[in-house]
Amino acid sequence: MKILSFDIGGTNIKYALCNEKFVLSEKHSVPTEAPLGGQHIINKIIDIIESYGDIDRVAVSTAGQVDSENGIVVYSTDNIPYYTGMMVKKIIENKTGIPAYVENDVNAAALGEAVFGAAKGAKDFICLNFGTGIGGAVYLNNKLYKGMTSSAGEFGHIITHAGGRPCTCGGEGCFEQYASAKALINDVKKVAGKTMNGFEIFKEENFSNPEIRHVIDTWIDEIIIGLKSIIYSFNPSLIVLGGGIMNEDYIVELIDRKIYKQLMDNYRKVNIVNTALGNDAALLGVAYEASKL
Repeated sequence: MKILSFDIGGTNIKYALCNEKFVLSEKHSVPTEAPLGGQHIINKIIDIIESYGDIDRVAVSTAGQVDSENGIVVYSTDNIPYYTGMMVKKIIENKTGIPAYVENDVNAAALGEAVFGAAKGAKDFICLNFGTGIGGAVYLNNKLYKGMTSSAGEFGHIITHAGGRPCTCGGEGCFEQYASAKALINDVKKVAGKTMNGFEIFKEENFSNPEIRHVIDTWIDEIIIGLKSIIYSFNPSLIVLGGGIMNEDYIVELIDRKIYKQLMDNYRKVNIVNTALGNDAALLGVAYEASKL
């Protein structure tokens, strides 16, 4: 079986071929061009699918809250305009004739980690992805917990600072406005006087700058604030942290040094780890589910 697997993010669309052994090949990335809207993105996906020959399944991981049973984006913020209500599965299948599976990106990453990665063998765990915002997934009793409207796990919109920074969701003081990778980039810019991406922030010449290090450490404290609320809510045995910024070992190491001292005794058994699959987690998660169609 040949599965063409996509991961639609706010900045890039990653895609790859996946075989029956769930090995990815021919990995590519193209700009999402998110401001052009949902229909533009789906048109790009269809163009890519049609550029391939013999494909048995299409698997799509995407930003936004997703009804995976019907393959519909039930809600998306303005990061991708005109995406709410997009019937992704139906459009792809009607245009290409190929069965398609569609899932939220962090749910997809959680599935990938559960089957192939850091959460393999775990009955229950929480997955968080740090990027432009903070996405989340809840995995309970060996399956994803979706909630009433397929929207569970929106941890980025936990309120950690009442009346704080405005958020794209319309609220104020949301977790992701203080602890996302974007929040770190914005806060570093205030002291460095220039914009650096996550990789640049952790380069030695920047990381060793006391002002920048202070911003990084304060940002990690913000991550801990949100993690404590999640731990007290779910009492999980495992939390998997994803997103490119989490490739920096310093982050999880400092979380480990700090968070357990701040938790009640019976919550300290939680294991907090980096993703094992990195950017491949979501691609593999949706491919695995698409293989069942």
